[in-house]
Amino acid sequence: MARLTVFTEPPSDISDPAELFRRFLDFYRNELVRRIESLDAITLTSSSLPSEWTPLQMLSHLVHMEQRWFVWGFLGRDVDAPWGDWQDDRWHVPEEMNGPALLRRLHEGARITDEVLTAHALDELAQVGGRFTDELPTLSWICFHVLQEYARHLGHLDIAVELAGGQTGEGS
Repeated sequence: MARLTVFTEPPSDISDPAELFRRFLDFYRNELVRRIESLDAITLTSSSLPSEWTPLQMLSHLVHMEQRWFVWGFLGRDVDAPWGDWQDDRWHVPEEMNGPALLRRLHEGARITDEVLTAHALDELAQVGGRFTDELPTLSWICFHVLQEYARHLGHLDIAVELAGGQTGEGS
């Protein structure tokens, strides 16, 4: 049975929503890393699920997803292969990517997200270009979307990791 511990929430006296987003995103990213690092190379690229996605594909998806929303979306910057996690109607890992390379990209994406949350107000609209040409979301909306993506997919990953015998649950 997987060991579950109590989720350590950010302190309840934080009133800055950007800081709360940052802290919760950090928590989910750290839990993602803990689960991914608990798997060996074979398990990382294998699936025991009917949908056949692998933990490495999940990691690739989350790396690309965060970049799509904050860099390509909110900042409106060009990015290489914004949909590089998707091929033939399913999650995909580019051939040149492996676990360590994707974890480096995850950490780099976290650094950029932190810069965005430090430099911009949550009510600012995304830039035109990049991902958006109309109906521009606010940074706050993007933060909620990215946060729910991490939370939802971390739950999915728990199932795959538990089946593989890796670490699940909320660590501390």
